[in-house]
Amino acid sequence: MDQAANQANTASHANGDNPLLDFTDLPRFSEIRPEHIGPALDVLLATAQAAVDRAEDPATEATWANAVEALEAATEPLGRAWGVVGHLSAVADTPPLRQAHSDNLPRMTEFWSSLGQSLALYDKYKAIAASPEFATMSTARRQLMENELRGFRLGGAELPEDKKPRFAAIQEQQAQLSKAFSDHVLDATNAYALLIEDESRLSGIPEDALEAARHAAEKDGKPGWKFTLHFPSYFPVLQYADDRALRQTMYEASVTRASELAEQYGQGKAEWDNTANMREQLALRREEAQLLGYASFGEVSLVPKMAESPAEVLRFLDELAAKARPYAEKDWDELKAFAAGELGLSDLSPWDVAYASEKLREQRYAFSEQEVKQYFPEPQVLKGLFSVVEKLFSVRIEADQAQTWHEDARLFRVVSPEGELLAQFYIDLYAREGKRGGAWMDDARGRKLLDGGRVQTPVAYLTCNFTAPVGGKPAVFTHDEVITLFHEFGHGLHHMLTQVGELGVSGINGVEWDAVELPSQFMENFCWEYEVLADMTAHVDTGEPLPRELFERMLAAKNFQNGMMTLRQIVFSSFDMHLHTSFDPAGEKSVLALSREINDRAHVVPQHPLSRWPNTFSHIFAGGYAAGYYSYKWAEVLSADVYAAFEEAAKLSGTVLDAETGARYRREILSVGGSRPAMESFTAFRGRAPQIDALLRHGGMAVA
Repeated sequence: MDQAANQANTASHANGDNPLLDFTDLPRFSEIRPEHIGPALDVLLATAQAAVDRAEDPATEATWANAVEALEAATEPLGRAWGVVGHLSAVADTPPLRQAHSDNLPRMTEFWSSLGQSLALYDKYKAIAASPEFATMSTARRQLMENELRGFRLGGAELPEDKKPRFAAIQEQQAQLSKAFSDHVLDATNAYALLIEDESRLSGIPEDALEAARHAAEKDGKPGWKFTLHFPSYFPVLQYADDRALRQTMYEASVTRASELAEQYGQGKAEWDNTANMREQLALRREEAQLLGYASFGEVSLVPKMAESPAEVLRFLDELAAKARPYAEKDWDELKAFAAGELGLSDLSPWDVAYASEKLREQRYAFSEQEVKQYFPEPQVLKGLFSVVEKLFSVRIEADQAQTWHEDARLFRVVSPEGELLAQFYIDLYAREGKRGGAWMDDARGRKLLDGGRVQTPVAYLTCNFTAPVGGKPAVFTHDEVITLFHEFGHGLHHMLTQVGELGVSGINGVEWDAVELPSQFMENFCWEYEVLADMTAHVDTGEPLPRELFERMLAAKNFQNGMMTLRQIVFSSFDMHLHTSFDPAGEKSVLALSREINDRAHVVPQHPLSRWPNTFSHIFAGGYAAGYYSYKWAEVLSADVYAAFEEAAKLSGTVLDAETGARYRREILSVGGSRPAMESFTAFRGRAPQIDALLRHGGMAVA
């Protein structure tokens, strides 16, 4: 344990054994209460500020140990404790926890803002970079120093002193608005419930979705079936319900969340409307960019990314859209013709799209997602996922024990073949009230070398929102959910299998944002390999693996409507970049109007007049992807090309789970984390620059 953690643990005993001040091992989740947050931060902020003061002191010599190491030792416990608070807010939200988070957010933001603005620290770091010591540093340390110097510039350290208070205020306001945006989406999602007592209205909805809805109604002491806007409850209605009016009701409630229409559609209060919040955030980001001397926030966002400019990003999106559009037009024309001819839906509305698509998929490929789902019970899926990781990367994954925030959350450990602990991860798979929607990986603790050659092993959170088990059977996942799980585990591997000892560039730390999706999207590819699925499936009733013949039909349907889905992602990405470059937050045009403009230009599927999807676009307004959503598509080019190396290896070894290629991937990409530029890691693995061919081929959009 390092010096600052020792100090924090000593303080913990002085503060009545505050669990947030205990860094001896994993967080003591079941003991943490909202009232622990303020006192813990009192101690940790004081310790961190004292370290900053020492490092800033002109009498303190500018060396790695005196500045970089000393600051990290004092600020890491603060970051870890606040990370626990943020995690609990996302997965176990309660009014007292939300209040405690909100009360302490300003002082956390103020501390990090003042750190980034410190000219004295910036000068110390510049002196270290210019000293003879710099030349003797490892590659990882030099990269960390370059990142830190860039961070000071973007943090406002070079601003005139009279501009710094405004810059700090902008950071605080943005943090508050971002949290409020996320809270509004969660509250609006939680607020809506539709109780159906007439069973005839539920025709077409799968039995497991009905069982979950019946169970939800029972929990409320009500008869019938309760449907909510949490995805596992909402989407089966859109995809399978024969009752068109029911689909329309659910659709309208979902797309009006956190908007000015929310009250009208039964899921919210006026104060949960995110319309003004978005404009305020965009205005603050624009002001921040102008203070830093940039033309737009898009430019600021790209400074630490691979892409050179907003123009380059928009050009990339336009080129990809041009390749996808003919396929999307064909998808849309086929769906409209099928809906009109087979389903009697001559006016295809948004609440019909998922339903008609599922019916077309069933007719064309003779299977339904519901049929496939029965082959993916949770225990078998996890066993199969772990098996892939173990074969590729020569590790073992074992169940572990620790306190968790909910009975559904579990802990596992990753060990070497010799049994050495490499990492641990929590997994929390099911949707529930008080838990933010979506799926994500977050780090609980990063890897770093400690005194005496000991290693602080990394710990990850892997969070999803799948349907919980009901009726005594294990949870069963759709194939899309399995892909999501593999995706998040890819992020987890990037964090957990790093071999870098410098915290700031170990794992996902310091990796360019538009490359951070490479390991996650890479892992998705294994969900389309029969040798993987044969080991990962067991029918929930019979135990039979997925039949080869059904898999072939799934494979044939793999790129079903991929043209439409690609354009949908391009709409999100292009909207995001235009919002942060050419859009004027103080102008007459609304955020919603811009979304319609982009959709009309880029997509073949019209945007419904009711849709307020920007109001729940948490990625860019509450999730760090502002002017960075394009990175999903950007990194997809990289990940498809990386996976092509495994396909090439399989021609010789007979398996895509090729251990030699896996070892090379682990060595050149996962192990190095952010210790070198992502493009260097890619070319070290692939032996050349990335090519788009594999992405187009995997997506069924390659020209024969």
